[in-house]
Amino acid sequence: MGRIAQNLEDIRRTIPEGVELVAVSKFHPVDAIREAYDAGQRIFGESRVQELAAKFDAMPADVRWHFIGHLQTNKVKPLIGRVALIESVDSERLLRYIDDLSARAGVITNVLMQVHVAQEETKFGFLPDELVDFFADGGMRTLRATHICGIMGMASNTDDMTRVRADFHAIADTRRRILELFPDGELRGFDTISMGMSHDYEIAIQEGATLVRIGTAIFGDRDY
Repeated sequence: MGRIAQNLEDIRRTIPEGVELVAVSKFHPVDAIREAYDAGQRIFGESRVQELAAKFDAMPADVRWHFIGHLQTNKVKPLIGRVALIESVDSERLLRYIDDLSARAGVITNVLMQVHVAQEETKFGFLPDELVDFFADGGMRTLRATHICGIMGMASNTDDMTRVRADFHAIADTRRRILELFPDGELRGFDTISMGMSHDYEIAIQEGATLVRIGTAIFGDRDY
């Protein structure tokens, strides 16, 4: 068994049933992704549109690609019809543009709304209250070809695991607040909480993550 396959097996033992693993393959070559694929991994995460498009063509059709990076509107088009999930919708403008392109292409695009709770101002996303307000105002009702599957977020970049846990709790709490607005079940399928990376995913799972994004612990350090 190769190193990547062994790493995957070790990580899977720590992930409970009901939590999906995104293997963050950004900056890693197709050969490495293929080893993970051969070990049974099917969900891979990329953060650059051009890199994802190249790997899409090089990998089998049953790979489920997640786009996890900051997405500019002028880079959206190559993702439509190719990705299983755009995890990083960080503005209503981006959401509307994805919806427009998806409707024109005749496909449904699944997305997560990115919520910003971290201390770093450099991270993107809706503030929790902003995202709750978007749903309270019925902002999702005019979408024609986009399905909001849940939320995504990142914890602060710190060694303080108490702070990290609080951030994850705040992300999960944002989803809870949104769901409470729709006791009639209008938000069907709004069940994904994507949070947690190589160094903190176990805390994220404890706080309610249903999807974890792990790269370094699978593939090793990235080649920038």
